[in-house]
Amino acid sequence: MVSNNAQDVASTDPSVYDEHRDKWQQQPTDAAGWLQRAVDVASVLSVDAGVRERENKSPRAEIALLKHSGLLKVLGLPKNGGGGQPWSIGYKIIQEVAKGDGSIGALLGYHLLWSTIARVVGNDAQVERTDELIIKNNYFVGGAVNPRDSDLKISKGEDGIVFNGFKFFNTGGVISDLTVLEGVYEDTADHIFAIVRTDQPGIIFGHDWNNTGLRLTESGSVKIENVKAPWDDALGWDAATQKPDPAVLGIPFPSLLLPTIQLVFSNFYIGIAWGALNTATAYTNSNTRAWPFGGDNKEKPQDEFYILSTYGNFYAHLQAATALAEKAGQQADEIYKGTENRVQDRTSVTPRARGEFAEWVASVKVVATDVGLRVTSGVFEVTGSKATATKVGLDRFWRDLRTHTLHDPVAYKNRELGRYQLLNEVPEPTWYT
Repeated sequence: MVSNNAQDVASTDPSVYDEHRDKWQQQPTDAAGWLQRAVDVASVLSVDAGVRERENKSPRAEIALLKHSGLLKVLGLPKNGGGGQPWSIGYKIIQEVAKGDGSIGALLGYHLLWSTIARVVGNDAQVERTDELIIKNNYFVGGAVNPRDSDLKISKGEDGIVFNGFKFFNTGGVISDLTVLEGVYEDTADHIFAIVRTDQPGIIFGHDWNNTGLRLTESGSVKIENVKAPWDDALGWDAATQKPDPAVLGIPFPSLLLPTIQLVFSNFYIGIAWGALNTATAYTNSNTRAWPFGGDNKEKPQDEFYILSTYGNFYAHLQAATALAEKAGQQADEIYKGTENRVQDRTSVTPRARGEFAEWVASVKVVATDVGLRVTSGVFEVTGSKATATKVGLDRFWRDLRTHTLHDPVAYKNRELGRYQLLNEVPEPTWYT
């Protein structure tokens, strides 16, 4: 039975993190402070991440923790109480939180994308209005956005637009304050994004997310029935003409939404992989025994050649992936420079510049996927058979990464990069590029 009633599903108790509401009353004021806050959040989450993951309850407490920390506001405009930080810092924060809990790192990443969507596909007034709404209320934003689903239709209503249909994936919606809806407008091929209030009868969650990994992301299905939004909230559309505004949607800039979210993905992949390596390291130092039948026997696992070599190799590759992600984050800052809330600043982004940024992002996606999957599965080779115990929880890192790296085939990113290298072609914008 589908329901939008929180009482119908098991949820974590937000009161367990009440102490942090007082502890983190002071919002960070610089990049270093924001990054330290993310590290602090990850340390809280990592204590019982394995237990919470197995219980698979709706993460209302974890979202409360993010709200207490202020991390939901890190990209917000300072005049509304936001942190005013660039995407490069947002990406690092996603990575840090994912080290402690991959699901919550992913939820934070999606929120940062959806909470700033108006800056990419909206007009000036929409940027101002949505940022004020989200930041001043410390709202968490989910999204019923899955371009492969064409069954969310938009029709014209008396006072605006009306959404009807179904989305198979809806990350973070169940525990959100606001939801980004996306669908196709009647008798056109035009897509419309709008931010609506989540707690309304027409948004009916399936509560059916029970997948291999990222179990606390609440990425299950949602049914949409007659959910209305005024034309003023149709992002990038002209309310007077009820058509896409060419000054907003007729330039390359709005297509930055796709590489921006792809880089969100790669950063929580890297964070999850670091979480696996750090957890395995602690386990090896406290529990792993040296192998006594190798012919070159050691007293301690820390002296075993193959253990040292494996850890060293994983460390080197994760360092490289992290450095590449940081470079891509800097490219994000450069392409978004000066566009925080003014439409006219966006016209300087050319198709070529957009495409070259997308190739930085694709490079991170390829490397993060390859390295992440190798590390999260390979750590068992240096921890031992007892590390497969459920109570250790080392398997959650691989399951989290394996689940989301199937979001879109990385093979197409390899092909895309091959065309860039061989033919100097940048990719045409798509819903996944």
